Amino acid sequence: MARNTSAIHSLGMLYRDVIKARVLLVGAGGIGCELLKNLVLTGFGEVVIVDLDTIDLSNLNRQFLFRREHIKQSKALVAKETASKFNPNVKLEAHHANIKDPQFTIDWFQSFKIVFNALDNLDARRHVNKMCLAADVPLIESGTTGFNGQVQVIKRVCRRMHLRKRARVADVNRQGETECYDCNAKQAPKSFPVCTIRTTPSQPIHSIVWAKSYLFTELFGTSEDDAPELDHSDDAKNAGEIENLQRESQALRRIREARGSEEFPRKVFQKVYGEDIKRLRGMEDLWKTRRPPTVLDYDQVAAQAASVNNPVDASDQVTWNTAENFAVFVDSLGRLSKRIQDAQAKAAPGDPPCILSFDKDDVDALDFVSASSNLRSIVFGIEPKSKFDIKQMAGNIIPAIATTNAMVAGLCVLQAFKVMNRELDSARNVFLTKSVDRVISAEKLCKPRPDCPTCSVVQTRVKVDTSRATLQDLVEGLLRLELGYGEEFSVNNEVGTLYDPDLEDNLSKKFKDLGINNDSFLTIIDEAEENPRVNLVLSVSETYFPPDSKPIFIPTKVEIGRRPKMATPAPNTNGANGSTNTNGVNPTAIIGKRKREEDPEDEQRHDKMIRGFVPEEKTTMATNGAGAGVTTTSKNVVVLDGDTTAGNNVVVIDGDEVGDNGVLNFDDID
Repeated sequence: MARNTSAIHSLGMLYRDVIKARVLLVGAGGIGCELLKNLVLTGFGEVVIVDLDTIDLSNLNRQFLFRREHIKQSKALVAKETASKFNPNVKLEAHHANIKDPQFTIDWFQSFKIVFNALDNLDARRHVNKMCLAADVPLIESGTTGFNGQVQVIKRVCRRMHLRKRARVADVNRQGETECYDCNAKQAPKSFPVCTIRTTPSQPIHSIVWAKSYLFTELFGTSEDDAPELDHSDDAKNAGEIENLQRESQALRRIREARGSEEFPRKVFQKVYGEDIKRLRGMEDLWKTRRPPTVLDYDQVAAQAASVNNPVDASDQVTWNTAENFAVFVDSLGRLSKRIQDAQAKAAPGDPPCILSFDKDDVDALDFVSASSNLRSIVFGIEPKSKFDIKQMAGNIIPAIATTNAMVAGLCVLQAFKVMNRELDSARNVFLTKSVDRVISAEKLCKPRPDCPTCSVVQTRVKVDTSRATLQDLVEGLLRLELGYGEEFSVNNEVGTLYDPDLEDNLSKKFKDLGINNDSFLTIIDEAEENPRVNLVLSVSETYFPPDSKPIFIPTKVEIGRRPKMATPAPNTNGANGSTNTNGVNPTAIIGKRKREEDPEDEQRHDKMIRGFVPEEKTTMATNGAGAGVTTTSKNVVVLDGDTTAGNNVVVIDGDEVGDNGVLNFDDID
């Protein structure tokens, strides 16, 4: 039987399109490996793989295209090499690069029939979402966390529009067919106030962030001021304490000069677990309602640890006691110090200082962070954690399960078939949940949110001779004269506002001087008080024009609609003391409510979920994997962060290991 017999029987006439299709796979990690296998075995004509990451030891338990000999090699290149053996008829192309690199232009995205996202970070997901919308290429977004997963179909323009008259106008002005990735706000990564981390920790994550982002960086890396986990926004309110903390940091920088000496572990230990703790105990007001920290004595703990075998050799899921943590602390300090000294010995004159950065797969760094954070927890009466748990929390790791990745990858291809067959009405957003009732659930594709800044806009290309065109040419020549904009509007890019009625300094500057290059995005916001237009997004295409011609030109006719008026929901006074709320949700959050065409059954549901909130009367709790909680309702599911110690509220379904904090809504359909 021929290799493609089953595919021909299953897909029928669609198979001819599949074998000719050129598709893009962004990400070659947990989902990406499974997805690449599916695409190759299905027979897609050409698959382009883009991934910036390299292979770590921790990837091998679920990313089956990789082997031990591939560690530290490019994921994209190794995935291409391995998958090419599955089906020699499929052309594979790999890029070890960042998908945000300028080489991946809108024109390049337009060369694909469909794009598959298997990413693990918020910024890259948003970028691919924006580029696919600008290029009018369907996107299949996916992610997993533990037993939970999602597949989302994102499509801007229905291809049937091309059959209509004036299709070029329709293609430009038609808003998205479905919700895009940005239609629902994603929560920013969790950060912690400096004073909480350095002065009043109360949870294991506080000790871990202190060890990773403060102690490790001050001894072996750069200053804690550069650590993203530390929030400095309240520093002005605690100026006195911040000044004391800065003096502590300066003292540690002086101690780091003793790296490699026998006294180095003693100096570090006495400083952070002795002197600093004594200073905190002297601040009596801090401990009126808290347990005061306990000072650790180096000699006493060293005596207890004298007979301790190296606990690193034991299981990483065992929680070490004080003596064992001390032994690992001293041993890992020695190993890290030796690495710094060896690097300095090899450095040439004039080279930058040798530093180390924390990596969850760096055994020396993880041992140090595990031991020092547990000693910190012991000082403050916080429950210590195992090395395994600390690795999960310090590396922001969301549990990954191979079976979930495989299921999501299969669902991605199934939804892609529907998109390619122009059956968008039968396509679904699909969700996996750990449930005894239904593991796989689905919902109809939702309409875009009317106020989404990414997809509920008019998009078009603008050809610009960036060496001659000025912002004045755009504002006066194109926007006002050709498109009919009034006085009140602004021109913005990724950096900020370039022009508004009160900011005219940039009008005489050329595009290239403003950093506007090929594939830059300019957003025009109509700020008229009455009946303003929807936002206009211009993607710049660098073009040479003769000196006697206009330096800016729009090749397609643009018709810009008016911004819809947002209905103000009637307040429902069902809160305590007559306070106004809606289903227990702050009315200011109503802006983020999903807008879509309701089924008759949906119209009767007065408890429609607002992204990130669940009606209390329908909420139940279940456990997921390694402690991850899943809140379920009869119609809705929201994935919550399993790390209750971290104080996080929600976590987005993720593409691999590193989490993007955000919110997902799972609606069942019958």
